[in-house]
Amino acid sequence: MNNNKRLPHTPPDTRHRIRELAYFRMIHESDLVCRQSTRMDRRTFAILCHLLRNVAGLSSTEIVDVEEMVAMFLHVLAHDVKNRVIQREFVRSGETVSRHFNIVLLAVLRLYEELIKRPVPVTSNCNDQRWKCFENYLGALDGTYIKVNVPAGDRPTFRTRKGEIATNVLGVCDTKGDFVYVLAGWEGSAADSRILRDAILRENGLQVPKGYYYLCDAGYPNAEGFLAPYRGQRYHLQEWRGAANAPTNAKEYFNMKHSSARNVIERAYGVLKGRWAILRGKSYYPLQVQCRTILACALLHNLINREMTYCDDVEDEDEGDSTYATTTASEDIQYIETTNEWSQWRDNLAASMFTDWQFRNA
Repeated sequence: MNNNKRLPHTPPDTRHRIRELAYFRMIHESDLVCRQSTRMDRRTFAILCHLLRNVAGLSSTEIVDVEEMVAMFLHVLAHDVKNRVIQREFVRSGETVSRHFNIVLLAVLRLYEELIKRPVPVTSNCNDQRWKCFENYLGALDGTYIKVNVPAGDRPTFRTRKGEIATNVLGVCDTKGDFVYVLAGWEGSAADSRILRDAILRENGLQVPKGYYYLCDAGYPNAEGFLAPYRGQRYHLQEWRGAANAPTNAKEYFNMKHSSARNVIERAYGVLKGRWAILRGKSYYPLQVQCRTILACALLHNLINREMTYCDDVEDEDEGDSTYATTTASEDIQYIETTNEWSQWRDNLAASMFTDWQFRNA
């Protein structure tokens, strides 16, 4: 994010007044304008700055204070604007904009423990129709493609089936659509199952306590901790619309309920990319910076969901019992392996769900 083009000479006092006006208009004029500029209302913006100062150790530099650098950073994420746009709006040099973007980016990543969500398992007394059938369900996972900028020699492995140069990002969210784990950096050609195995094995990777599980699509193995749908059966929600398309057996009913519950990760990705345009456009950043940016966007997504009292792109859902799924490392699932026991458990669950549905609709 570097642009060395020199700005026209402007007296220092004039530049300072222009910056103050740009910052005031972007952040303090109204919650509406603040949300349009940064995706946060004024209160949430203040909370973020407080966390960055007091938890992440971010401090003002000699020329830019914390609030201004955070405002510039969020505006870039929200609108995917070029360096020169921020130069013009804040009357800053390209080097200043680029340097402070990276300073704030690293500070946001230091808020990981503060902002990453701890999953809450679904309990037996859950009343939400989407996941009441899935006791001990933690959430859902899936991959998504986000464009990246890589050297020419690496492009073949980063090329997706659609021909885009992208990283295959593994995202895991809870029932509220907050991210509990994000892994970016894998090549666009990499298989989803391979990325999941890496996430389980790596240090500080995805933790899945034994006895709990995430929902995943058929691109992943149906293995302990990861409940996949039945292959060869109808699955997508639109296939069940209308009385004539009602499930006719246990596997179909299971797939219908699975699709409804797993849809939370699709909605989470939709909200994430809708908020942060930098995840939708062509990337001009080095791969490492883009991967850091992806994780930062997920953390800020969680902050917005947590703090904003009005948010038109996120539903307010009941979290239920806030008993977190916690274990020691030895109690976490260490590898992914399809077993007869896990397949039989899925069959029993599907049969129980279908029988209960038939009884209620008799």
